[in-house]
Amino acid sequence: MDAQHLPAWKDLPAVPGARHGFAWGVFDKDGVKDELGTLNILTEQVLLQAKEEIWVGRSVALNWGLDKLSEPTLGRSVLKHELVDWRTKPGFDLYSWDDEISFNTQTGSQWDGLRHWGDAQTGLYYNGHKHDEVTRGNHLGIENWTKRGGIVGRGILLDYVRYAERKNIQYSPMSNHAITIKELKEIAKECNITFRPGDILLIRVGWTKWYDEHSVEDRNKYVTNAYAWAGLKGCEETLEWLWDNHFAAVASDNNGVEVVPMDDKWRLHDFLLAGWGMPMGELWDLEALSRECEVQQRWSFFLTSAPLNLPGGCASPPNAIAIF
Repeated sequence: MDAQHLPAWKDLPAVPGARHGFAWGVFDKDGVKDELGTLNILTEQVLLQAKEEIWVGRSVALNWGLDKLSEPTLGRSVLKHELVDWRTKPGFDLYSWDDEISFNTQTGSQWDGLRHWGDAQTGLYYNGHKHDEVTRGNHLGIENWTKRGGIVGRGILLDYVRYAERKNIQYSPMSNHAITIKELKEIAKECNITFRPGDILLIRVGWTKWYDEHSVEDRNKYVTNAYAWAGLKGCEETLEWLWDNHFAAVASDNNGVEVVPMDDKWRLHDFLLAGWGMPMGELWDLEALSRECEVQQRWSFFLTSAPLNLPGGCASPPNAIAIF
């Protein structure tokens, strides 16, 4: 869908029973309920424009290690990795190893899919699907992203960590420090970034950097046994800015994109995932990307992401790469 045909935040049509700001029905076509949300903005023209970001042939992988989040958080299981030695299998004279892995997709770099989160006030998922209906009717699975060709477009990095250093803003990623739209606009201006519809927005908060640099004791204190993490401020101004810029998706290196604890009234998960069908990326590794952007002195790049082709999946590692 061409973004110029989308309504502004203030003009989004009313959805019976829901708060203002939901986009249910906006992306529907020919009477068929949409299951892609804001990824519809990633048109062929948007992708063709994005390829112009490839200048120097440098690539940066954005997945944090699957083993990084080593302690269970919010009761979620962590990575289990076993090697299968084919030398021990009777009847097979092979020199070979297999992997067997098990992990919760929320305990590493991820895209939150549209099955992952329903609106807390209505109990409904994107485009009005009920909780049990999502699985019973096989709706909103992440395989839809594979069917459309993955998530590919122009990525934009807003590096709040470096901004805070320049402005002498003292904060910890393991706190309820809220990042405002005023600050994001300042970062964009300082980096000469002009947003385009369909951009994939990445925000570096410093969460994974903190985690990598601290002890197991600190991780247990501030991650496993805590619930306060820096991120985007949940408020109407944030939602209006995100919608009116028509981003296709948003991701961060923190554990939630938005500040935690979340604002019950303006919880971004409610609006982005359940309201707009916008993928939310969490726990991405943006450290090497930050360094490369500084080297290149530009904060836009070609971004490709190939989520798992998992029918009925709720979330997926992003398998994302930034290309300069």
